Amino acid sequence: MNAPANSHVNPQRIMQLAWSYAAPLILESAIRTGVFDTLDESPKTLEQVHTATGASTRGLAAIMNALCGLEFLDCDNNGRYSLTPESAAFLVRSKPSFMGGLILHTSGQIIPKWLHLNEIVRTGKPMAAVNQQETGAEFFQQFVADIFPMSYAPAQTLAAELKLGSARVLDLAAGSGVWGISLAQSSPQVEVTAVDWPGVLPVTKKTVARFGLEDRFTFIAGDLLSANFGSSYNVATLGHILHSEGEARSHALLEKVFTALAPGGTIAIAEFLVNPDHKGPVTGLLFAVNMLVNTDEGNTWSFEEISAWLKQAGYINPRLLDSPGPSPLILATKP
Repeated sequence: MNAPANSHVNPQRIMQLAWSYAAPLILESAIRTGVFDTLDESPKTLEQVHTATGASTRGLAAIMNALCGLEFLDCDNNGRYSLTPESAAFLVRSKPSFMGGLILHTSGQIIPKWLHLNEIVRTGKPMAAVNQQETGAEFFQQFVADIFPMSYAPAQTLAAELKLGSARVLDLAAGSGVWGISLAQSSPQVEVTAVDWPGVLPVTKKTVARFGLEDRFTFIAGDLLSANFGSSYNVATLGHILHSEGEARSHALLEKVFTALAPGGTIAIAEFLVNPDHKGPVTGLLFAVNMLVNTDEGNTWSFEEISAWLKQAGYINPRLLDSPGPSPLILATKP
């Protein structure tokens, strides 16, 4: 009897994907319970983590053993749990490189919307568009401060590349203010204008104050396409904005920024990029589905597509800058 032609195929990967929701929820529980913060002090037994956090030993055992399997924790022969280098660097709240902000929003803000994906695919419309001020301001009030570390290292990379002296910076959809803050930190002669919705700017101001930069920031409240940016900026930053705007609004925004820049000024764009054929990498493709779920026209695009938009708006020399973020930065110049 001949074996089926596909006998070498097994369902293991599908089974893993069926449980893929579990890992971020386990990480979220460990962050909220304080597991990583507690173990950052020193390796501890299950009972010691229970004493420090107040969480049940049954619950802690389940998630901490799972985190060992996921290689976010280690456990020695004496039953003492410890952080791995990855979790020590990115999952301890007090660390400047803390990357758990996105994880913290998984169960409350992300997964509930994704549960409507079937209906969203059928209609092509989100349940609620976070890129609209009426429905999105509250989301971003809670979100932008938590994702500050995701953009801080890329923003510092941008600052090192630009080597600014005296300069005027336009930080668009500023959110936490991370891009303007990093550029202001690079030179005492940098002044920043931060633009965002009225409901989000209080978060921006609070973060700017935490870094002691209030005297070098001004703030403009409004929607990106209606607010008056002013002119003669040396740098304009668009940190993870285009993906929520959609192609038509992105074209209009790039043209508006071109007008606001001084000759020789630089636009810097952070985006989740995909390949020209939109078949990879998987992070950019998954984020495109996230934009389907959360925005009315958002998407992800390739460097080649965004470069073409920049050239149409009048910019020259679109180029990539390697960055420690999820994608390289895109830079272009106003002649």
